[in-house]
Amino acid sequence: MGSFSTALTGLQADTVSLNTIGNNLANLNTTAFKDQSTTFEDLFYQQMGTSGSNNPIQVGVGTKVSGTDTNFLQGTLSTTGNSADMALQGNGFFVVQQGNVQSLTRAGNFQLDQVGNLTTVDGEQVMGYPAPGGVVNTNAGLVPLSVPVGVNEAAHATQNFSVTANLDASAATGTQVTSPVKVYDSLGQSHEVSVSYTKTGANTWDYSITLPAGDATGTPVNNTGTLTFDTNGNLVSPTANVAGITFPALADGASDMTFNWNLYTNGSPTMAQSSAASSTANTNQDGYPTGTYQSFTVDANGVISATFSNGHTQDVGQVAVASVTNTEGLVLVGNNNYMTTAASGTATVGVAGVGGRGTIEDSALEQSNVDISTEFANLIVAQRAFQANSKTMTTFDSVAQDTIAMIR
Repeated sequence: MGSFSTALTGLQADTVSLNTIGNNLANLNTTAFKDQSTTFEDLFYQQMGTSGSNNPIQVGVGTKVSGTDTNFLQGTLSTTGNSADMALQGNGFFVVQQGNVQSLTRAGNFQLDQVGNLTTVDGEQVMGYPAPGGVVNTNAGLVPLSVPVGVNEAAHATQNFSVTANLDASAATGTQVTSPVKVYDSLGQSHEVSVSYTKTGANTWDYSITLPAGDATGTPVNNTGTLTFDTNGNLVSPTANVAGITFPALADGASDMTFNWNLYTNGSPTMAQSSAASSTANTNQDGYPTGTYQSFTVDANGVISATFSNGHTQDVGQVAVASVTNTEGLVLVGNNNYMTTAASGTATVGVAGVGGRGTIEDSALEQSNVDISTEFANLIVAQRAFQANSKTMTTFDSVAQDTIAMIR
């Protein structure tokens, strides 16, 4: 009977190997699936005695499965054009949660529910860091991520504007140049501010900031002054940004418009003077009208930015990425998910691109890393091993029948 049990262990081990290969092939097109392989080890040995040279005579009693190894090499990334799809370029796992149970996954085929929650195809919530007021807080605990689907963004009055321009040093005294800048009040109404420069002497220009007639009925505050340049055309006065420019009593009923003129960016002046035609290269301001949610994107570090119909973008969260010390210690729980164990160690959660974690590719999915040609080769080997063990059992059966016949 020992002979039968030896062959039976081989059949059992080969069955596991065939099941593993079959599972790999079945998941050939499963998002981010990781190929597995079965390893074997021999069982204990019976000591039958020793040879004339005192070497042990041993007979093995079969084999067993020693483990199933997972190949965590990254699969090919495929572009999908869907911003809810994400792929990890490098190490790490997305963190998802169902109820109070958190899992790890490489599969980033996420989707939005009817209220904008980012979920897996099985309804698990995708976890990350919140962004109150449009600023991501990575020191906060993980929260379910969502985008503002169907949300209207309130108007934001202009707080700062800047003009990048050159004033003609060779222009005659009295020459006037104007830079138009579109700004917004608290109701989201746009106004075209005119920044006028009048040359009053060498290297000196007076400026005046005005609104169109009828836009405001109050008396403007701090809207005039003088720009002074040195002999190299560098702005030397004012030495700081012009703050508190105010237009009270707006005709549309909005709050008094108050904003700053940023003459310096990172310490460098935005206004210059040279013997070239006066020109305005660029204007910027930070106000915007009311807008509705349009779409979202995810950058390489997992920051989710929502875009509104007014052209404004706002950060609404950051996707969390986890890493574990021993990925082979993770246990598969289905639905493309893994759970940590004592063997894997606790997951360390952070952001993409930091601490050895991979970066995130938006609008892309990681494909299965199963190699079909390798699996078919392994399938043939496993099949032959199963057949060999089956033949061993039939041979043992024939020998047993012959032995019984001899007794009869």
